[in-house]
Amino acid sequence: MTINSDTKFLIVGLGLIGGSYCLGLRKQGYRVSAIARRKETIDYALTHGIIDEGSISADAGLIGEADIIISGLYPHTFYEWVSENQKLFKSGALLTDVTGVKGCIVYKIQELLREDVEFISAHPMAGKETVGVENADEKIFVGANYIIVPTEKNSEEAVNASRELATILNFGHISCLSPKEHDEIIGFVSQLTHCIAVSLMNVSDNDKLVNYVGDSFRDLTRIAKINENMWTELFISNKNALVNNIDRFMNELKDLRDCIETEDADRIKQKMICSTKRRSLFDKKQE
Repeated sequence: MTINSDTKFLIVGLGLIGGSYCLGLRKQGYRVSAIARRKETIDYALTHGIIDEGSISADAGLIGEADIIISGLYPHTFYEWVSENQKLFKSGALLTDVTGVKGCIVYKIQELLREDVEFISAHPMAGKETVGVENADEKIFVGANYIIVPTEKNSEEAVNASRELATILNFGHISCLSPKEHDEIIGFVSQLTHCIAVSLMNVSDNDKLVNYVGDSFRDLTRIAKINENMWTELFISNKNALVNNIDRFMNELKDLRDCIETEDADRIKQKMICSTKRRSLFDKKQE
């Protein structure tokens, strides 16, 4: 499938990311509809020009006319929604997602789908610490990373369409990973970091800390303001990779702790030199 000016998009699950997709696509002139659970969500999106049409039910018209359907649902809800509604999909429609885990869902969806519909999974590496369509902002995608997660069942056309979508939304670097590679890497760069932030904020219940912290603490704990329902499902769905990364982190932290206790200044400095060198690679990429 090639995305053109007549391509119609349907977003299912109108939260922060889904709403931001809608804004980005509409600003590029595409027709965008959405399905959400709450009437207030659809009303807000219509009033603020985020979508062209919307429904709180599986509207056969909206689903049937969509060329590309983008799921912003949680993994288990995504599977249930496809199972219940794929009979309404247009023949030749392309299905994609924004889900933060892949191994537990990609193969199941592909196995479930009709043969005349294709699912190409993807993961936009963008977001912020607020939730809901009210906080939608297409600028969060500008320059951000976008990961396409194909399997052997995917066509070259579907992968190319996913690349087109990422380009339309102004993502920066576009990568391709297998579901296994994706979950291992995301378990480290995303899920582990959220675990660290949550754990750090649970260490102390001193409500006066806000009077003493600097930018380093604020930056490190920004993502501790977290959607507990979504992230709990993501953690558990990717538990093998995530637990492995937590263990690796705990071993590294213990090693640093032991260096401090034994006053091994040389080893502490080497760790800091290593971390500075590795972190500087991210700064160069942004430049």
